[in-house]
Amino acid sequence: MFRRSVIALAALSLASLPALAASEYWVAKSPATHKCEVVARKPDGKSLIEVGKIGHKTRHDAQKALKAAAECR
Repeated sequence: MFRRSVIALAALSLASLPALAASEYWVAKSPATHKCEVVARKPDGKSLIEVGKIGHKTRHDAQKALKAAAECR
């Protein structure tokens, strides 16, 4: 019984790690609409194109970068 509990706890811990990981925010531009937005995943280059070359630690920093980007004006 103890072994099952340990295995279940380990599996649950591993499954929840991505949710606890530090996320990055990216400024992306849609090639179809030519509008910029802040996204939580790195753009793939097809449906969204990356504006700038870095991810931002907070959404607020990404919003500031979006307003400063020449491609998004």
